[in-house]
Amino acid sequence: MMIDHVEGHYETHSMSYGQAFVWCPECVVVECECGETVILTASESMCRCGIDHEVLVRETMSFGSQRYETLHPWDQEYREWLERQEEYLRSEDIYQQEWNDID
Repeated sequence: MMIDHVEGHYETHSMSYGQAFVWCPECVVVECECGETVILTASESMCRCGIDHEVLVRETMSFGSQRYETLHPWDQEYREWLERQEEYLRSEDIYQQEWNDID
């Protein structure tokens, strides 16, 4: 019996030198017939007792169609950096134009 389903996602871990982004794959929490609660993934669908829950895992997960809308946590930071670079390049063009006008 399925208990929970967790989509694949990134977790952010703070480190002394910055942040680490760790990918956590999609998983399904299942209560096995043997009574044990197990966390299953696409590559790990068996309980320790030997029962294979592959069919349940396939039905629950979006097999083969990884969702690309899961954004990397650093995407927003990159977009902001890119905007600053574009502003810098525009100001550099203005600076160059001013020098040309002086000559």
